[in-house]
Amino acid sequence: MPTNLTRASAPPATPHSNRRNANIVAIALTAALVTLQLIGLAMLERSHAHAMHVSFPREPAVCTESTGAAVSYIPYD
Repeated sequence: MPTNLTRASAPPATPHSNRRNANIVAIALTAALVTLQLIGLAMLERSHAHAMHVSFPREPAVCTESTGAAVSYIPYD
């Protein structure tokens, strides 16, 4: 009878550290990209809100210069 005490279900001597490290790197890169996208979206929203806030006071409240504006007709085929 052999005296080998290792079992078939025992983990291998060298763990799959390369695969685990790759997964950790992939998760970290994904989190970084999502964070950058959220920061970019927040900056875009802020710049858009700022542009809209600045442009509103310069617009006239009601256009009373003419009742009917001349509209040029563009023919379509």
